This record gives sequence, C-alpha cells and structure tokens, in this order.
Amino acid sequence: MTKYDETVTMLKDLTDAKGIAGHEKEAREVMEKYISPYADEVYTDHLGSLIASKKGNSEGPKVMVAGHLDEVGFMVTRIDSDGFIYFQTIGGWWNQVMLAQRVTIMSNDGDITGIIGSKPPHILSAEARNKPVDIKDMFIDIGASSKEEAEKFGVKPGDSVVPYFEFTQMKNEKMLLAKAFDNRIGCAIAIDVLKGLKDADHPNTVYGVGTVQEEVGLRGARTSAHMIEPDIAFGVDVGIAGDTPGVSDKEADSKLGDGPQIILYDASMVSHKGLRDLVVKTAEENEIPFQYSSMAGGGTDSGAIHLTHNGVPALSITIATRYIHSNAAMLHRDDFDNAVKLIIEVIKNFDNEQLEAVRKA
Repeated sequence: MTKYDETVTMLKDLTDAKGIAGHEKEAREVMEKYISPYADEVYTDHLGSLIASKKGNSEGPKVMVAGHLDEVGFMVTRIDSDGFIYFQTIGGWWNQVMLAQRVTIMSNDGDITGIIGSKPPHILSAEARNKPVDIKDMFIDIGASSKEEAEKFGVKPGDSVVPYFEFTQMKNEKMLLAKAFDNRIGCAIAIDVLKGLKDADHPNTVYGVGTVQEEVGLRGARTSAHMIEPDIAFGVDVGIAGDTPGVSDKEADSKLGDGPQIILYDASMVSHKGLRDLVVKTAEENEIPFQYSSMAGGGTDSGAIHLTHNGVPALSITIATRYIHSNAAMLHRDDFDNAVKLIIEVIKNFDNEQLEAVRKA
C-alpha cells in the first residue's frame, strides 16, 4: 500500500469523500476533521457551508478563503421496469466523458455501484455512430433485473450519484490524479492556510470556508458570505490548464507546476484591482511563482461573494487542472503549496491600513 505524506493523505481523504451539490455532508465532515485543530470556532450556515474562524486581531479586517465542497455528479430521477436508472446531471457535464464510467449511487441503505451505459454502437446507424450520445439517452446499470429489484437494493429518486475514481499519486509524485479536485483542492487550501497561521500573529480574523452548491449557481458562497460579512475574499478553486496537446496559448496558456493562477476575469466577476495588485506584489516580494489566467466562461465563488452586503473586494486564486468535470482530474502539488504560501503571506500583513489602500485602488 502506498504511503502518503500528511498533505497528500488529506487530499486523498477530501477527494475520496462523496458530495454532489445539495448533498455535501460527507465532504463537509472530512473538511471539518482537518480544519478544526487550527480554528477557534467551526460552524455552518443554514444551507450547510462550513465556516472555520481563526482570530488574530478582532479589530482588524475579516478575510474569507473559500473553496467549495460540492463536486459534479448526478441525481436519480426514475427507475424503469427493467431496473435501469435514469438521472439528472448536477453541475456541468460534457457527454463525451461520461459513457462507460463507474459511478456510486448513495442510497439510504448504503453505496451501490453502477456504470453509465447507452445503446451499443454496433446496432446504430453509421450516421448515429458519428454523433456523441445525448445525455438524455444514457442510463445507469446497477445489475438489477427489474424496478422491484433496484428498489430492493435501496435505490430511489433523489439519490445522489457520484463519479468513482481511486486517488492516484503518479510516477512523478508531484502529479496527483483524483475525482473531485474541483473543488476539494480549494477546501484543502483553506485548511492549510489556517494550519500555516496556527502560531502566527496576524492583524485580522481569517475564515476558512467550504461552501455548498457552487456547481449549480454559487449558492453557498452567497449565504456564507452574508453570515461572515468579510472585508476581502479569496475564491480558491481549480482553473483551466493549457498544457495538453491541441490547446493553443490563445485558448489557455497555464501550465501545471508554474504556480497558482491569478484570475483577471471570468464570467462571474472582474477581479478587484486593488486586491489583485496586493497579491501580485506579495508574490513577487516573496518569490512565489504565479501565472495570470482568465476564463470567458464559468466562474468561482468569488462571483457571488463580491456582490454581498456593500460589496467585497475579491480575487480568485486557482490551481491549473487538467480534465475537470470528469471522473478524474490532474494537478501539480507545487501549485497547491504555492497557493497556500501566497495567501498566508498576504494575510500575515493584511491590516486595516492595507484594507483601506485596497478599497481605494
């Protein structure tokens, strides 16, 4: 059995946990276990987002570091007479990555293994074989012979369905492969930021947050930010990697291992210039590698957080990741470590004077 260091063990436990939008309990419990030793208080909002606070100077600014607990998955909608399961996607899926993938149905009677299937290509017309299969034509096969048997197994409409993949440390041990890096990697960043500040003096209060329901509309970010009322916020998430065959620099130019991504713009937010400038200055002064990125489509929890209350200066700091929104994604350990280091260095000096400077930028 492979032996992992403390951080990789945490990443394995977080990504192995099952938690689609609206059913994040298992992932939340794992995050709570890891973040509690470094927090003064741990609680949830009424939608289920986890909030862990660490007090430095209670008169100083409130800093929110938010990753989301939920992963993309599916929900059971019906069972046909032959025992096949039909489903609704939860979060964004590309149909070409779904077929023949193993999934886990989370029933009240325990986990049930299934596989996503469709009509076999051997009986399709030549025209149909050349087209991607529509998601509406897919189903989940759990090996049941009838609706009654599927129900006897414990399956019912509303059950969560989660992609299955075993966490893997690649031959290059800094390359990590797992399901749900989107966005347990952000939750892990929040955990390690509080861990890194355990014995540090910081002129502020820090909130490490695991939000719920990001994949279906940034919902937990909004409710948790209303509860915290942060002065600044970092949305920490995965970003688009551009270092695979066929991707041009003008489409995506980030590379795994070249540092965390500072997001300039996405479909949910124009990043706050004052906060962005402070983060870039901090990275340069501490020789922490980083790369700029932007996304014409999609967004992060920062998009919801920055619109709460009177407005919150916010910035997304992301980890370049390959193959997101599929059964498995790949990222680089160094990018995670450097994201944690960068956020810690910003927080160590972020006082009321710096807050005013950020707001006036």
